[in-house]
Amino acid sequence: MAKLYFLLAALFGASGVALGAFAAHGLRDKVTESLLEAFKTGVQYQMIHTLALFGVALLMQSWGERLSLSLSGALFIAGVVFFSGSLYTLALGGPRWLGPVTPLGGVLMIAGWMALFAAAVNFSK
Repeated sequence: MAKLYFLLAALFGASGVALGAFAAHGLRDKVTESLLEAFKTGVQYQMIHTLALFGVALLMQSWGERLSLSLSGALFIAGVVFFSGSLYTLALGGPRWLGPVTPLGGVLMIAGWMALFAAAVNFSK
């Protein structure tokens, strides 16, 4: 699982930089300021959770592949897909029914942090 999380962190990181550049250079005059800000928020949260996923993978190598760490990584991945993905889609003119997906992604990210907290509480060498 750690290797998968390393691979996905690398992909999320690369795509986050590319999407950030796209927002700065490709969207600036094509969407409203509020949609551009929503897109940038998606990039920001994607990058934060890319680093978190990378950290989870490192912890798995050190602490072992514990259920709480695996769950944390899976929740971070799902959170990025739902939260950032819905913001990208909405900013690019996607269907408005995706609006409620964004907070669901946020809840998944919070749950990922709570699972990481549980891993830390239960850590023993």
